[in-house]
This record gives sequence, C-alpha cells and structure tokens, in this order.
Amino acid sequence: MAARSAPKPAPRLGPPRPLVYLVAWLVPGLGHFWLGRRDKGVIFLGALTAMFVTGLVLEGRIPAFQLNDPLVALAAVANAAAGLPCFVARALGYGAGVPSAVTYEFGNAFLITTGLLNMLVLIDAHDVALGRK
Repeated sequence: MAARSAPKPAPRLGPPRPLVYLVAWLVPGLGHFWLGRRDKGVIFLGALTAMFVTGLVLEGRIPAFQLNDPLVALAAVANAAAGLPCFVARALGYGAGVPSAVTYEFGNAFLITTGLLNMLVLIDAHDVALGRK
C-alpha cells in the first residue's frame, strides 16, 4: 500500500489576511462579506450591531481601560473587541452607563458579549481566509 501524501494547500486568493483581520475586527461581519460569505457577513453585522445597540439602550457602560481594577480592564478590552461601534459610541457620548438603572447590568452583559462574539467571528473569518471553511 502506497503512503498517502498530504494534500497541497489551495492557493490563497482574495485580499491579504492582515487586512481581512483588521476589517473583520473593525466592522463585525465585514470580513466574511469581503471573503465572499455575504450571507454570514450580513447576519453577523445585523446581529452584533443589534446586540451592541441593545446594550446601550439598556444603559450599559463602556468603561475606560484601568489597570488598577482588573475586572474593569477586562470589560474594557471586551468592549474594544466590538470594534468600530465601541469607538463611535464613545465618541458620540454614549455608553456612560447609569448604575442606578434596573437594566444596567443587562446592558453591560450585552456590550461585553458583543465584543467577545466579534472575536469569535474574527476567528471564523481567519479560518475562511485560510481556506479551512
């Protein structure tokens, strides 16, 4: 029985990967859209944007990065992972949060989860860019 050789990787087509990663992080779903997975890209863009806006409507807070409080630092990193929506919201004065609001913690959960899910979407875009999916 002859030994099987490993399959040759498919030639890389499309945009350079670092640019795809940057675009995928900045605008949720745009990496998939750019890589030809338009349906997935539109779904990710709609779902993650809706989650982020829901977090803002529920009076969630987008914290500034602070090293003296590790949990706040982690929340800030997770929020920044949402990409451009986070930076635009902060620039427009949204995301100050209202701790006395009944929905405050739910808003924080939506904002943090949006960023973490965007990182999973970015990893999926990485797999698509490498031809694994």
